[in-house]
Amino acid sequence: MEKKAADLLILDVRVISSIADYFVIMSGRSVRHVQGLAEAVDQAMSRKRIKRANAEGYEEGLWILLDYHDVVVHIFYQESRPLFDLEGLWHDAPRLPVSAGKENS
Repeated sequence: MEKKAADLLILDVRVISSIADYFVIMSGRSVRHVQGLAEAVDQAMSRKRIKRANAEGYEEGLWILLDYHDVVVHIFYQESRPLFDLEGLWHDAPRLPVSAGKENS
């Protein structure tokens, strides 16, 4: 990702959750960086004509959730991420490979 998200992780939750098919989890260095990552994700999804159903946490910038129905994006301020431990909570979910710096068309 152009904005340099840290610790990017994709979880395949299709078998263990009815909420979404995939969780994308990433971290930012500051509140502004987290907000910038959220804006970049939203713009990239919009270019692919994927509409956002909901967004939460933008104002605070500690944990922004972007809901695109089948894909839910979690963007954490790096110091907040361990408190929520989504990786631990969804430990049964297979992790998918992330191709760094490449956006698929």
